[in-house]
Formats: sequence, C-alpha cells, structure tokens
Amino acid sequence: MSESTPSVLFVCVHNAGRSQMAAAFLEHLAGERIEVRSAGSAPADTVNPAAVEAMAEIGIDLSAAVPKILTADAVQSSDVVITMGCGDSCPFFPGTTYLDWELTDPAGKGVAAVRPIRDEIRRRVTELVAELLSPSAEHSGQAQD
Repeated sequence: MSESTPSVLFVCVHNAGRSQMAAAFLEHLAGERIEVRSAGSAPADTVNPAAVEAMAEIGIDLSAAVPKILTADAVQSSDVVITMGCGDSCPFFPGTTYLDWELTDPAGKGVAAVRPIRDEIRRRVTELVAELLSPSAEHSGQAQD
C-alpha cells in the first residue's frame, strides 16, 4: 500500500452480511484507489445467501467471499475502521478513524429484507468514497457518517 492509498476495514460480528456487502461496494466503486478489508469478531462459516443474492441482483458477485476473523493487525493497519454492530469486541488503536454504522443485521432475513440494507450500505459507501478520494481528504478523524 502506498502512503496515498487509504485503507478501510469493515467489521461486523459474523462477516457474512453487512461488512461483506460494504467491502464489495467499496471495491466496486473505488477499485485500487482504496485498500479494502472486511472481518468479523465471530465469523460465520459462509456469507449470508440472501446478501449474495441481493448483491448479484445489482451485478456484484459475492459468491466466492469467505468470512474472516478480525485481527488486531487488520485494525492497526487500517486508516478507517467501520463497525457494524461488533460492539466492544473491536480493538481500538489511537490514530485510526472509527465510524459506527448502525445497520439492521441481515442474518436470518430473506432477500426482500436485505435489499434496503444493501441500498443503505451502497449510499454510505458512496459517500465514504467521495470523502476519502476528495482532493482535500485528510484522515484526521473528521469522517462523517
């Protein structure tokens, strides 16, 4: 990673829905301009099938995604950590920007219930990309939710 490439880590409990969708949107929208990671404090065995289906509807393939365990190294090496319901299980490091996105957990929900969650994640990720890639972007903890 170069010094000018911001890195973002999306974290939720199971790394099977919200954080996977957010990471996929960020990769789709920013390409290699932003380094993207996702992880969970208690990762599931597989990505939520309803999340995979909801993303496939808009042309983003999550079928090969695999939930990953949250590590202190992943947090420490990220400029921005966006939590989605992981609570106190997320490690904290000074100098890292933390945002908490309150989003409904898609676990156990069908694709119809996941679509609005997907769309809200897309809206927030779009705003994040604009902020991180703006010419005046500074990673000073002033990120907006």
